[in-house]
Amino acid sequence: MGAAAGAVGARATDANGGRGAISSKVGREPSKVGRGPSRRGPEPSKAGPERNVSAPAADTLPGLLVRRARRHPNGIALREKEFGIWQELTWAQFLTRVRAFALGLAGLGVGKGDRIAIVGDNRPEWVIAELAAQAIGALPLGLYQDSIADELARLLGAAEARVIVAEDQEQVDKVLEVRDSAPELERIIHYDPRGLHDYRAPGLVSFEKVEEIGAEAHRESPGDFARRLSRISAGDTALLCTTSGTTSVPKLAMLSHANLTAMAAQLCEVDPMAPGDEFVSFLPLAWIGEQMVGVASALHAGFTVNYPEETSTVRNDMREIGPAFLMSPPRIWENMVSDIQVMADDTTPLKGWLYRWAMREGANAAEARAQAARTGALARVRHRIADWTVLHPIRDQLGLGRVRRAYTGGAALGPDVFRFFHAIGVNLKQLYGQTEVAGISVVHRDGDIRFHTVGKPFPRTEIRISEEGEILCRSPAVFQGYFRNRQATDEALAGGWLHSGDAGYFEPDGHLVVIDRLADVMKLPDGTNFSPQFVENKLKFSPHIREAVVFGGGGAPFVTAMIAIDAENAGQWAERRRIAYTTFTDLARRAEIHALVRSHVASVNESLPEPARIRRFLLLHKELHADDAELTRTRKVRRRHIAGRFGRIVEALQGEGDSVAVDTEITYQDGRTARVAHDLRIERVD
Repeated sequence: MGAAAGAVGARATDANGGRGAISSKVGREPSKVGRGPSRRGPEPSKAGPERNVSAPAADTLPGLLVRRARRHPNGIALREKEFGIWQELTWAQFLTRVRAFALGLAGLGVGKGDRIAIVGDNRPEWVIAELAAQAIGALPLGLYQDSIADELARLLGAAEARVIVAEDQEQVDKVLEVRDSAPELERIIHYDPRGLHDYRAPGLVSFEKVEEIGAEAHRESPGDFARRLSRISAGDTALLCTTSGTTSVPKLAMLSHANLTAMAAQLCEVDPMAPGDEFVSFLPLAWIGEQMVGVASALHAGFTVNYPEETSTVRNDMREIGPAFLMSPPRIWENMVSDIQVMADDTTPLKGWLYRWAMREGANAAEARAQAARTGALARVRHRIADWTVLHPIRDQLGLGRVRRAYTGGAALGPDVFRFFHAIGVNLKQLYGQTEVAGISVVHRDGDIRFHTVGKPFPRTEIRISEEGEILCRSPAVFQGYFRNRQATDEALAGGWLHSGDAGYFEPDGHLVVIDRLADVMKLPDGTNFSPQFVENKLKFSPHIREAVVFGGGGAPFVTAMIAIDAENAGQWAERRRIAYTTFTDLARRAEIHALVRSHVASVNESLPEPARIRRFLLLHKELHADDAELTRTRKVRRRHIAGRFGRIVEALQGEGDSVAVDTEITYQDGRTARVAHDLRIERVD
């Protein structure tokens, strides 16, 4: 399963917190205008929600929407913050807009089996377009909003998409840039008109116009939507979802309605969700993790999905909503820990002491819960004081004050980060799965959480370990195959089991432990099996380290690491000590930063067995970035690509020299390029 994009943004400053009064009529002073005029769509017809859809359609995602609109027409399905005010969409209004857009697409000639790409931030229009496409049998494909033009071209071409729904001018510009390389693309539909009024590109049309076409079609033929939806079955493909692409170019996984609804039903069976619960959707909807909770589970359970105004307002918006549960990949949880650690370092000595004391009390209570151990009365009193003075305010600051359950998935979360959240009282649970199993196959149960495991399989999911140590899965949520890639499909589903590519094992009580990608597990010179990801997660617990790539095994004499500092946190640390610097590269070359990172590496080494300890490391001159194919769009390390791209650095780390020269090409905004040489100092850790 993919992991995360985009960190939770600015620290919350609203002292009210909690849920508060949230409606289209009540709100604080409007914030800065984030997008164009409000996009309300057509109003529900006088006849109310669609009533002519046959019962079997409830086995599909649009069918679930019809059922919700029929049973709870005035319940709140979606909220979006615009102009500082939460705008609400009821289930009946949601269905009305899906119906209008679906019939509008049909009016533009889109039919069953056609592919429709969607790119942009999390907005109601994204989910409306997705469900509308499914209702007429078309296949929606989500694209990451930060994808560069070449990536869009590659995926549009692979899917042979006829239509793309693009949020705004930025996304439309990227599509127009690569349109010649996507000859099947006929229509570009946008839903934020700012800056697009003078565009005259062929096939460019507004979202509102498509809805108007569909609303008129419904007036002329009121039963058309119901007839089209009745032809869609649970076994039909509902979604094309890109795989994470850690080891190769992302593939397009075909997930059926039955796959997605089976996953949602199993998740809700383990962790009940209900109407009245709140969820904040801020991670890319192109990621299967957001699809499984913000779309499939929301339709299955009927809870309300909230869309923040901007990326930078996520944490503030989350505090206003007070979500009952939260889903984020490790990068988000790591960023939250870094924020708190930096604030703790930057406070007064007394508050710093109080923070450290409270965290110790929280950690002791969390460990007791994990071990199901009884605690004494004095320990319980100390923990209540710690929670009242420090831990609850931290949860509120992070927008987690009302969270019953929080999930992490997409990649392994370091045990240190896991312990941190349980110490502050957040019921954080690990999920395990991948795109090919609709997101989840294994999860921690409440009251049975281990920091080094991912929990137990879902009720109707089988997991076994192959002779090679690979995790295999069989479940009603296992995908149909890869779009137009029979060879990869046969390899992934060989023997009737989904081959995950991950190495793992079961503990005696049934908890699954995931070690690493099977291809990444290394054998050290002494024969010890070694997981680079485990060491990387320990390194990234430092607020001053953003990424780490660890190498060892395969004939290497010892373990080494390439480290990319966190420019913001390391920069703040330097500024407080009046250490001057100009650029990222300049900061990474400072002796004080090297000493800071070396002390953390030495601390990590103390918790590792002797053969797995890092002996040499260097600080990279640049951040690792998805645009350079060093990370996936969900910020997972593409280890093979990095090993090739930084081959000279890896070779130098495993040698005896104390530095390595690198040559970097920089591309300026006007297209000019320049080459810059750097000498990177290699540090030895004894």
